[in-house]
Amino acid sequence: MTRPTTEPVLGPDRTPDSGADGDANRRQVLYWRLLARLFDPEEQAALESASLAVVEESGLPAALLDPAASVDSIVQRHPELAGEFDGLMTPETASEPDGRDRAAEVRRAALVSKVLLNVFATGSGTVTAGQLAGWQADAGWLERALGCRPGELRGTRPGGTAAGTNPGGHGGAPDLSTLIPWIGPELADIEAGLVKRMRLREVLADPGLAARLTPSMSLIEQLLRDKDNLSGVALANAKALIRRFVDEVAEVLRTQVEKASVGALDRSVPPKRVFRNLDLDRTIWKNLTNWDPEQERLYVDRLYYRHTARKTTPQRLVVVVDQSGSMVDSMVNCTILASIFAGLPRVDVHLVAYDTRAVDLTPWVHDPFETLLRTNLGGGTDGTVAMALAQPKIAEPRNTVVVWISDFYEWNGEQLFEQMAAVHRSGAKFIPVGSVTSAGRASVNPWFRERFKDQGTPVISGHIRKLVHELKNFLG
Repeated sequence: MTRPTTEPVLGPDRTPDSGADGDANRRQVLYWRLLARLFDPEEQAALESASLAVVEESGLPAALLDPAASVDSIVQRHPELAGEFDGLMTPETASEPDGRDRAAEVRRAALVSKVLLNVFATGSGTVTAGQLAGWQADAGWLERALGCRPGELRGTRPGGTAAGTNPGGHGGAPDLSTLIPWIGPELADIEAGLVKRMRLREVLADPGLAARLTPSMSLIEQLLRDKDNLSGVALANAKALIRRFVDEVAEVLRTQVEKASVGALDRSVPPKRVFRNLDLDRTIWKNLTNWDPEQERLYVDRLYYRHTARKTTPQRLVVVVDQSGSMVDSMVNCTILASIFAGLPRVDVHLVAYDTRAVDLTPWVHDPFETLLRTNLGGGTDGTVAMALAQPKIAEPRNTVVVWISDFYEWNGEQLFEQMAAVHRSGAKFIPVGSVTSAGRASVNPWFRERFKDQGTPVISGHIRKLVHELKNFLG
């Protein structure tokens, strides 16, 4: 690594200078050690001894400097530190220039260094199930430090809100919350790399090791790619992990669908006269003229009920998903989302997946687990074969919405766009989506993006919440 042009000021005993700039030097020591260990796993004696002195002087455990110690193990032994990791890198933790607590900044610097080193220094060689689980736990602490829930940035908890994005940060803990849109994908890439370094088939064949795996999008992608090469115990464990992940994501997405807006009340339908629909406040208000002050009783002439029926029309939802190698996250999320909408009343859901061939997954749309097992990830992209399956499903264009999820890097782009434009002109609602990821990333062919914009059907950003909102508006 490149040597810094300036080095922290160390005293004769190789500990940080305790002069006026002592706290700044202490933070500098910790961060130079962090950079040194990120680029070279070998210890630099001077930085290690100086960092140890800083940590001990700050009243922190020396285990913070042990690369093999997980954040979980440190917090278990020192539970008072758990609260310090939460929101550690958000603007709220940054002190103002005037009257800031410099000693606290040094303490935060030590904690920041620990969580960053554990997450970004992943070494090389084969990764065990325990090491992967440990990294996932440490990544969860980094997400908590950024003001997110564990798993949120890596896509295992879709639909969460990111931490604040106000610039700031003084002294010990840099405010990394402004980098969240970039950190999330980077964490997912690191996790994917760790999964690839595992002997996954051997791990799955051992029930004890398989039980230590925590399902994530990266792991599910590998399982789906390798499912045809698994059998027996390994296949059973792979299916159990996929189902567990599907159930966890479905629970989050189902909550989002339920919270989204629905259709307007239909006041042409008389309200059902049942107790649960009784509008007690209105009933009392309308009958106040019947109040008997002598007997202190309210005589009710008429009961009033709330309208609960909503204007609904049988709707058809046709979801077309690109299942090529770059769209795995979208395939998983949209398969689950389609199953949730399929469970709503009066919504007829159809699901088509494609690469260079297309497959109609509608018979299994109610079960995302079975649907995913029938996908074939990878290959090229030819949306015209998917359009051939989707077009016949648009029987009543005015009551049909077509959601097309892809990065739109097509080998026959002009022909496909003309077919999509024809669907739009027919009166069907056409919603192009760049990709539906939990982290909100979207990659779209610029040629398609411009033409969709000119057509009046701009590509939806990659976050799944936006797609949920669009669908509920149409289907409500």
